Amino acid sequence: MVNERLRRALHRAGHDIASLAEAAEVSTKTVERWLSSESVPYPKTRYRVAAILREEESYLWPDAVNGASLAGAELVATYPRRSDVPRHLWTELLRGAERTIDLLAYAGLFLTEEHPDWIPTLTAKANAGARVRLLLGDSKGKQLGYRDAEHRIGGGVAGRVAAVMAYYTQNMPPAVEIRLHDTPLYNSIYRFDDEMLVNVHVYGILAAYTPTLHIRRIDGAYYNTYLESYERVWAGARPIEEDDL
Repeated sequence: MVNERLRRALHRAGHDIASLAEAAEVSTKTVERWLSSESVPYPKTRYRVAAILREEESYLWPDAVNGASLAGAELVATYPRRSDVPRHLWTELLRGAERTIDLLAYAGLFLTEEHPDWIPTLTAKANAGARVRLLLGDSKGKQLGYRDAEHRIGGGVAGRVAAVMAYYTQNMPPAVEIRLHDTPLYNSIYRFDDEMLVNVHVYGILAAYTPTLHIRRIDGAYYNTYLESYERVWAGARPIEEDDL
C-alpha cells in the first residue's frame, strides 16, 4: 500500500527517491520502504524528512503520531482577523492546488481586488484540469439582505456580490462551476486540495476582522466538518441564470 501523502509531498518538493535518500542520509531502499508503507522512519529521521519536504510529520505518517494529537495537528495556524492572514498565503495555496479548489462566501471580493494573480492563477488551474467550484451569495434570496442589515451598509453586500460575479463570469473558463446560495453563512470556506482557510463569522463584525483558521487535512477532525458543510451548501445552491448578471 503506497504512502500517498509521502509520495505527493516528495514530488511537490521536487525530490525523487534518490535525492530524498541523499538529503535524509538513508539508502534508496529505505525510502522505497517508506513509500510502500513497509516501514516508518524513526522519530529523528521523521523530523528530518518532514523538514526536507516542508510538511508536518504527523501529516506524512499520521499513524506514527499519538492519535490524540492528530486533531490539533490539523490546525496549522489561527489568525485573530482575516486581515492578519499573510497576504502571500492565499495565492500560495492556490498555486499549490492540483485537484480541487472550492470557495464559499457571499462575495470574497478581497481575493479578486487585492490579489492581481488570483483570477489568472484560478483560470490556469481550471484549464489544467482542477475542479473549481465557486459558491456566491444569491441576490434573489433573503440572506444578503439580512447580512446587509446586520452591518448597516445600505446595500453594500449585494453590490460586492455583483462586483465579484462580474470578475468571475467575465474571466473564468466554462469548466469553472459557479452557483448561488441563500444560506446563513457561519463561515466562509476556501479549499485548496487538502488545505483550507476558514473565515469564522461573528455577528455584527465584518469578515475582514474576524478569526481565520488554516487547516490541513490529516485525520479529518477539523477538515471534514467544513468539507461536509461546503457540500451541503453546494447541493442546495442554484446555477447562475442570465438575469443574475
